[in-house]
Amino acid sequence: MKKWFESIKKLIKNTPAKVKIPIALLSMIIILSLAGYLFILFGGKLVVDEEAMIQDAVTTIESEDGEIIGKLYEENRIPIHIETLPDHVKKAFIAIEDRRFYEHAGVDMKSVARAVYRDILAGSKVEGASTITQQLAKNVFLHHDKTWMRKTKEVMAAIYLERHLSKEHILELYINQIYFGHGVYGIEAASQKFFSKTAKELEISEAALIAGLAKAPNGYSPINHPDKALKRRNIVLRAMEDMEMLSTEDRLKEQGKTLGLKVQSTKEKPWMASYIDIVTKEAAASYKLSINELRRGGYRIIVNVDDSLQQIAYKRMQEGDYFPGNSKGVEGAFVMTEAETGSIVAAIGGRNYQAGDLNRLFVKRQPGSTLKPIAVYGPAMMRGEYGPYSLLTDQKMEIEDYAVRNSDGKYEGIVSMYNAIKDSKNIAAVWLLNQIGIPYSKDYLEKMNISIPDEGLAIALGGLRDGVTPLQMVEAYGTFASNGTFVQAKAIDQIYDKNNTLVKRTDVKKKKVFSPQVAWNMTRMLEAVVQNGTGQSGSYHKALAGKTGSTGHPLAKGKTKDAWFVGYTPEYVTALWMGYDQSDEHHYLTGGSSFPTTLTKAMLTEMDKTHPQKAAFAQPADVEEVEDPIILPEIKHVKAEHVFGGFALLKAKLTWEGSEDERVIYRIYRKQEGIDKKVGEVEGKHMFTLTGLSAWKKNAYYVVPYDPLTKLEGAHSQTVELAL
Repeated sequence: MKKWFESIKKLIKNTPAKVKIPIALLSMIIILSLAGYLFILFGGKLVVDEEAMIQDAVTTIESEDGEIIGKLYEENRIPIHIETLPDHVKKAFIAIEDRRFYEHAGVDMKSVARAVYRDILAGSKVEGASTITQQLAKNVFLHHDKTWMRKTKEVMAAIYLERHLSKEHILELYINQIYFGHGVYGIEAASQKFFSKTAKELEISEAALIAGLAKAPNGYSPINHPDKALKRRNIVLRAMEDMEMLSTEDRLKEQGKTLGLKVQSTKEKPWMASYIDIVTKEAAASYKLSINELRRGGYRIIVNVDDSLQQIAYKRMQEGDYFPGNSKGVEGAFVMTEAETGSIVAAIGGRNYQAGDLNRLFVKRQPGSTLKPIAVYGPAMMRGEYGPYSLLTDQKMEIEDYAVRNSDGKYEGIVSMYNAIKDSKNIAAVWLLNQIGIPYSKDYLEKMNISIPDEGLAIALGGLRDGVTPLQMVEAYGTFASNGTFVQAKAIDQIYDKNNTLVKRTDVKKKKVFSPQVAWNMTRMLEAVVQNGTGQSGSYHKALAGKTGSTGHPLAKGKTKDAWFVGYTPEYVTALWMGYDQSDEHHYLTGGSSFPTTLTKAMLTEMDKTHPQKAAFAQPADVEEVEDPIILPEIKHVKAEHVFGGFALLKAKLTWEGSEDERVIYRIYRKQEGIDKKVGEVEGKHMFTLTGLSAWKKNAYYVVPYDPLTKLEGAHSQTVELAL
């Protein structure tokens, strides 16, 4: 180059003065042209952004049977490899957009010259000359560039792409990048939109139709402008014939076809909105995939939702009769998981949840008495000192300066754990928490993914500073349903990236919390809650265990702030919360936990029609059965009569009316000074023979029922006397 400049300099020096200036100007023009050429040839790297060449792709959320329930995207694009497409698809684009695609190096000078010539003849711009490579460069790197240098940058980028990418790669990027109208980008999304099939299956006329949209997708829309689309398609077919890609006979046959649209309709699924929100949150927490990454990354997310169960839950949540409030806006949240796997099969984050709304499945609420089984009774039984028929204190009292009362105002003095749970006794729960210790209780809550800052006995009644979420509650109760093992609830089964590689989950929580015996004990007691206790509201005729809970409103005396039912069947675990987003004197529930209980049972009854539920819980191996409570009878009609005969010369028979429950033990006492003497007992019988009687002494007897489960005696009968 230096020698060349020296030669020019020498030439100018030896040239007559009158021609020096033209030679100098010509030299400068040549130098500047060469510099410009080199800049255009090698400056493309300054325009090309490698990151921008990674095309955004739609992420699909699919059920296990392959049904797409939602999509996440910035641009609705489904990338496809060009080698999987039929040749006529590629030919259609080349014929209409860039006939010399395989011949030029990014810029087609023949096409430029032809376009300029036709523009001059027409007196205005009538023909473009951009190659496919230039269009790709403009769409990818310069779509926001409005400067006068834009066309130059486009050429630079096109030349750079041609020097660094194969023709097939450029064509693949191009057909995946184009906007085809109606919110779809790329040929695969367009094929699915207009013909409801993959681009791999496109016929010649269909490929021609889609290729024709590249020039003006809105103007040639086959949906909005079918006549224009048909004409444009036929122009593409003619172009293919001109390039000998199609015979005249085949062109005529293809032009004779209708548009053949089979437009893919987008079915709105409002019932899926909150479930999709759970999926995105779980993807971020468990797979480290942000929402922005999901919207561009082209992932395929397989989820555990059951569409029919989700719809049932959604529709029932719309029914206002289940939501008792003094004003509009009563909200609710419902979640249902598989008992064994923790898979979330249904989830409603709000009665009319829409994308972007508050998802109430993640909002902490006061759980009320639903916390008793997981914070008090379950942990207590794990100590080995307590069981279903252990006796607990049930009398009005203050414990550690904490005043507690039963909600129904009734007190029995002592009560079995079984009945304390069934009837939701507050005092018994607080008393027992005080016995086992708050740190011990909180350790068990931590094992079930519930971390609370609270340190007071109000924990026993669900009086927490922050509360718990419905998702936390369904996970905790799932521990009882799965034989004592905590299983983390999960909406996502698997995630695959755009290369169909499985994405690894970063957290999988599954751990033993309760023994199988404790879990079974709790199942039996929570069954009693539903059958005979606070959870009797509503109707469901299959196996169900659960606990009700409600919290008093701080600003509306006698009204309810939060109402719950958390429970499980042999197959599923559910949690349902009701209340207001805003709690003040103008927003309160006019009913309590009977409403979420009734609604849950209504859902289960309807779900049972398509997903038959079991009629009974299966008792695990190696656990002891929990007997039903014994109700001690009132002993009536006690009679005594002498009986003669046998070895005993003097004896008597005592009879009475008692219970049909053969487990009841009847103790017979003889009255005497000081402590009455127990002379015998029988189990399940209503007769006892007295022997060793004195002929000269009057004796008085009475019968007392005894519960072998609780070790408690009932009220004694009237006294009967025996004398000759």
